[in-house]
Amino acid sequence: MLGSAPGLSGRWERLEPRPRARMLRQVLHAGLRTSFHALGRFVASHPVFFASAPVLLSILLGSSFSRYRVEEDVESLLAPKHSLAKIEGNLVDSLFPVNRSKHALYSDLQTPGRYGRVIITTRKGSVLDPVHLDAVLKLHRRIYQMQVTVPATGFNSFNYSFSNLCLLDDKNVCIIDDIIRAMEEIQSARNSNRSVPVLRYPITQLADGRQAYIGHQMGGVQGWGPGGAMRVQGMGVRGEGVRSARALQLTYYLQAPGGLMDRVASQWEKAFCAELQHFTELHPKLGLYPSTSSSLRTDFQFSSVLARRPLLASLGVCGVLVVLCCSMRDCVRSKPWLGLLALLSITLSGLTAAGILNLTGATYNSTYLGIPFVMLGHGLFGSFEMLSSWRRTREDQHVKERVASVFEDVMLRFSGSTMIHLMTLGLAASPLTNMEAVRLFCRTAALAITISYVYMLSFYSSCLVFTGYLETGYRHGCFCRRVPKPDRLDSKPAWYRCLMYTRYQEETQVTNPPHGIGHTHTPNPDLTHTHPHPHTMNNPAVRGHAHVANSTHPHPHPHSTASTDPHPQDSHLLLGCVRRCYGDWITNTYVKPFVVLLYLVYISFGLMGFLQVTQGSDPSALVAMDTATVLYTRAQQRYFSSYSPVIGFYIYESAPYWNASVQRDLLEYAKGFQRISWLEAYLNYLSDRNQSTSQPRENFTHTLRHTFLREPQFAHFADDIIFAERGQGEEPDVAASRIFLVAKTTENKREEMSVLLDTLRRLSLTSRVRFLIFNPSFVYLDRYAAAVSSPLRHSLLAVLFLLGLSSLAVVEPLVSVWLGLTLLSVQFGVLGFMTLWGVELDCMSVLCLISALGHSADCSGPLLCGFAAGRGESRTRWVRVALERHGVPSLQTLICYGAALVPVGSIRSNLTRTLFRCLTLTAGCSALHTLAFLPTLLTFLPPSKSRGHGPGGEGQRQEVECVEMNDSTRVVDQITTV
Repeated sequence: MLGSAPGLSGRWERLEPRPRARMLRQVLHAGLRTSFHALGRFVASHPVFFASAPVLLSILLGSSFSRYRVEEDVESLLAPKHSLAKIEGNLVDSLFPVNRSKHALYSDLQTPGRYGRVIITTRKGSVLDPVHLDAVLKLHRRIYQMQVTVPATGFNSFNYSFSNLCLLDDKNVCIIDDIIRAMEEIQSARNSNRSVPVLRYPITQLADGRQAYIGHQMGGVQGWGPGGAMRVQGMGVRGEGVRSARALQLTYYLQAPGGLMDRVASQWEKAFCAELQHFTELHPKLGLYPSTSSSLRTDFQFSSVLARRPLLASLGVCGVLVVLCCSMRDCVRSKPWLGLLALLSITLSGLTAAGILNLTGATYNSTYLGIPFVMLGHGLFGSFEMLSSWRRTREDQHVKERVASVFEDVMLRFSGSTMIHLMTLGLAASPLTNMEAVRLFCRTAALAITISYVYMLSFYSSCLVFTGYLETGYRHGCFCRRVPKPDRLDSKPAWYRCLMYTRYQEETQVTNPPHGIGHTHTPNPDLTHTHPHPHTMNNPAVRGHAHVANSTHPHPHPHSTASTDPHPQDSHLLLGCVRRCYGDWITNTYVKPFVVLLYLVYISFGLMGFLQVTQGSDPSALVAMDTATVLYTRAQQRYFSSYSPVIGFYIYESAPYWNASVQRDLLEYAKGFQRISWLEAYLNYLSDRNQSTSQPRENFTHTLRHTFLREPQFAHFADDIIFAERGQGEEPDVAASRIFLVAKTTENKREEMSVLLDTLRRLSLTSRVRFLIFNPSFVYLDRYAAAVSSPLRHSLLAVLFLLGLSSLAVVEPLVSVWLGLTLLSVQFGVLGFMTLWGVELDCMSVLCLISALGHSADCSGPLLCGFAAGRGESRTRWVRVALERHGVPSLQTLICYGAALVPVGSIRSNLTRTLFRCLTLTAGCSALHTLAFLPTLLTFLPPSKSRGHGPGGEGQRQEVECVEMNDSTRVVDQITTV
């Protein structure tokens, strides 16, 4: 009989040893699947424990929310952790602390711990008009006299005003902005009928002869030049006279050494904002935009407050769709509660992760709003994959065997995708990441994903066991009531029969043909070691189908996809659409060119956006909309964008200032800037007195100390020079000094500042004079692009390394190659399209890009594994098989995930807007690759589906091996049948 089987000898000749790498993969693959099979049986044997333990643990850890703390240092979150700008800032603070300045402060250069700042604009006219000028000075006096009581009640209460908190000058008078002094001089001249002093811009001269830079205190300026345009002809008083100004910026500096005074300063800032709001109501012609030291922190964390209700709405919308995706017409096999339990499992894992963070003393910030969506995408993927695998198991098996088969079929892929999540997030959470917000987010997300994985193995799997027992007992999937048999349903009303419709096992056996090939719930002989269904025992086609459903062999058989479903009304709606419509359409020969063309368009637009990527280093782009920070920033960009912030030019080592070549170098460095320089003023002073600027050191220093700095108009330069004693009777050296530079800027202020920073730093490396430049905004600009993009690069390289390593032992090499290319393509598309959508590359968008790696692996990984595992038949047939088994769960995940994102788009916050756009693009690009690009490309690109040397392919040979292991006494008959 063996000889009578045509082609059989050639089939046995191909049973030669396989390559060692492939054998190793098969051994490890089989060992892992067997381990998960045993784990599934263990969970199914103890469902009560695995269902109750996660709930109790979540309740215990959730009670730790009394330790909930919010991160207060926003700069440490959003600025690069290790940067040269921070080191330079510490050096500047040690040389020239804020309290050293006894004459003037520059609001955008020296910002102490506490301050209050306001931009005053006019609806019509100029702020220098008498009515507006009087209102501004009135506001200044009200703020100066404003008092706060600390503590609010009690006998020990004390009233604090601005004079108790302000920084004092050398005369023990509060330091105020120079524009206030200039406006007081104008008001005094008008009241006494004297000529109004000329106010120049950006550097003016005050009544005491001192030159003051007011470019950061007056905005929207028009001069008296031709056409009313502003012209600045150089430094000092040679600027044009001010014709009108649309805005003023006032800053009130507070000193808060700590403890009680810090609490007082905090209360003063709140009273400052309340006073400005009250003043706006009294003077509607003025617009006031306040900002304090706590505004950025408050507005950054306010996004979390705004997101509470939309997040609950997202959970509700997702719950409705999950119920629909888990429902079928068959009321017994429908599992709506299982979808809600999947959401409950994700929620419990999030609660557990939050409890662990609270117990460890971690702080929260608004970037954590993205973590629930990372958990949601991964958890829904695992739950839908398990439910899909459950429906492919045989119904006459015991629930324990069905759950074990589900674990064996799904958990290896689910564990692989979890490993990709943990690899990307874990490396981004390592010390290699220079952005604290990215590091904390990825650390927390990795913890949440780990707990979600454990809860999916325990809580959700035990819920699957309970619903399996309900299905075995023919109980309604929603109401848990036993469904009557068809003969008892005939006498019921039509709505009752529709509600209680199901298909009994006896009915199935009657309706199935003797040699049908379309049984949907087929056994897995190799895994369950139970006898096949009596109607499918001698049917090779059905055995092929059973082999496909849950098999440890790497090459399943696809005949089940060619079969006709005997109960089409019982199929899931999305599964039926994919099986009958979409699978045939997407693999149609005439559709493939259009899909390839669509992919080329996708790549083209992605490249267009990739070439336009811009970095978003502005912290105000991550706060809630319509807040004080956003309104203040808009006003500042509108009225104060003509000049850069004041840049400190610090010479931190002793230099031969008396040397003519050093003087030329320093003057050359400052050339082209608006500047306030003690050196330049001193050299002009010497020239006006007909003295040489190149003098011996003693003469140069003596004249500087005892003559120049004692002139009233130059006395303020004493704040800019540090002298170091040399010895008894010798003139001290100039140990360190500073000058102030201001650059003319355009609309791209931050980009120009970044270029200026790099240019001056390169110059400092070759200069004979050791200097550095600093501005507080440099902390956000310095190495920001590298700090933001490095976690993304590290995570991407880690994923590619993980895929390459796993291809040597567990995964087929071509699967790793395809998955790596898919991740790169999705990442490239999301990065390009988010740029075209107006999203900058900041810490929030990078967090979304990192999580996009795991999300795209969730969607496309099972499809690629299902396609690569098949042998024989055609590429098109295996693409349809993969779409039915893994494309439908991915589609269900994307539908629920996308619907959950919709309420987030309604939050009035820049941070959540970035989150919504990036996650929406991630879901869209993943859907395109999983449901369109990959199914089309796999039909004509490797891996191949060769049958081998003869018409009897490897898949049929393995079918014979499968029967041999189960029933060795019927081998000859089965081979003859084949």
